[in-house]
Amino acid sequence: MTRHPIDNHYSPHHQSPPYLACRVLLLLDMQVCVLSSPAEGGVPSSETVLQNIEYILDRARSAKQPPRIIHIRNSGEPGEPDAPNSPGWQLVFPTLEHEFVIDKLKNNAFSGTKLADLIPRDAELIIVGMQSDYCVRATCSAALDRGNTVILIKGAHATYDRIEVWNGGMVTKALDVELEIEAELEEAGVNLLCMSDGPHLFSDR
Repeated sequence: MTRHPIDNHYSPHHQSPPYLACRVLLLLDMQVCVLSSPAEGGVPSSETVLQNIEYILDRARSAKQPPRIIHIRNSGEPGEPDAPNSPGWQLVFPTLEHEFVIDKLKNNAFSGTKLADLIPRDAELIIVGMQSDYCVRATCSAALDRGNTVILIKGAHATYDRIEVWNGGMVTKALDVELEIEAELEEAGVNLLCMSDGPHLFSDR
């Protein structure tokens, strides 16, 4: 199938606020299809994780020196819930004029996009969003490989229950998958913080 072309929405005029250039907030795949209610196809913890990430975004926007804020949007195949321009593809948070939106086709948000142009290799990268075992894992790993300091916020990423096809179809609950990914990424070098760290997340540390 023909994939929707990547349209990386950013330009120099986005540079207006007094950014803390060494810090970036990256919101991964905060889209309607995964953050609607579970009955409508969203992740099991959609209500809680949406509230948590909205709080983090609000803290970032109101910081004295806000981080660079980048929204990543996944573009699925035609007929998929996140197919381009479908209702499920839309971002749940309206973006501000000086923020960035980058569309991607792969789990790793750096792959095939201009994301690397927006994130210096020495930047601290705070990552929230969807899905823990796909885009969050892949993008955190890629950022570590670039040399970035990577922070993942517990309670601000989520995924679906996992069906263990090779283990009789048993189901691993989404929360257990999220904890598994946190342990894996922490072992690789990602710094894990809690929602209780939110008030100080974008201040000098």
